Amino acid sequence: MKKRLKLLGKVLLVLIIVPVMSLLVIFVYNRIRMKQEESLLEKPLGQMVDVDGHMMCVYEEGEGEHTLLFLSGSGTASPILDFRSLYSLLIDEYHIVVIEKFGYGFSDVVDDERSFDTILRQDREALEKAGIEGPFVLCPHSLSGLESIMWAQDYPDEVEAIIGLDMVLPRTYDEFDFDGVFKLEKLAALARKLGIVRFYYLDSSLPAALSKEEKELYRAIACRKAVNIDVINEGLSITDAVSEIDSKPKQDVPMIMFISDGKEVKGTNWVQNHYDYASDLSDAKVIELDCGHYVHNFMQDRIAEDIREFIGE
Repeated sequence: MKKRLKLLGKVLLVLIIVPVMSLLVIFVYNRIRMKQEESLLEKPLGQMVDVDGHMMCVYEEGEGEHTLLFLSGSGTASPILDFRSLYSLLIDEYHIVVIEKFGYGFSDVVDDERSFDTILRQDREALEKAGIEGPFVLCPHSLSGLESIMWAQDYPDEVEAIIGLDMVLPRTYDEFDFDGVFKLEKLAALARKLGIVRFYYLDSSLPAALSKEEKELYRAIACRKAVNIDVINEGLSITDAVSEIDSKPKQDVPMIMFISDGKEVKGTNWVQNHYDYASDLSDAKVIELDCGHYVHNFMQDRIAEDIREFIGE
């Protein structure tokens, strides 16, 4: 009996030591790599502007009669690189702008309240300080759909149209599991601190259109910024944003919504919800795409072609 207990004790000890040592090795390796990657982050991809005493990054490229303003989804570590697959196909025809909110890309992490009113105010101020004027064709991905709707409601003269890239809508959150998502975000934040997240951002999981150097930069940013406190605080502000949107008349600007198959997203009736939303507008249509949530990285050629047609009309 004593021999069995002793053997069991050794097995349990191994089961504890091996994971702990593995995490330690991953943590140290990630710290070494982060030190080596510091030179990649010395020069921001966009213009840095001061907003509320912190620095925000605004990327600008191309010229054209219409300004396409890209707004990222929740937790997208590097919006400038994430959207590159799509806007690189449109640079010759349109003025391209990408905002990196606080907590994203080269912008600061501020650890402050992240209400959507605050986010919208800061984005508009960042554009003003960067010398970029509207009106804008808003191109929101995922969670930025709420900000885009608020923008069109509150400042209709600044919004020429909305091009949704699998954007969320107010009814997305009618039966949403906020507690489950927040728990996953906290786990993801812990994975970043431990260095585990580095193995999530492998080349194969990053946008295929990016070069090797761009993927290295994306990974360097993600290992520092993925699912930080600003991203988590944004999620805590969703219900207030939905209530505010519902309290105002629905915006009615020209709108096209590219939507995924809905398999990678949480929310109420993802596909049908978009058709229901469009049915109340005078100039809105939905285009279903057989791909995952980051539609602009899977079917960018199709989307770029449809954007040209949409804006041309």
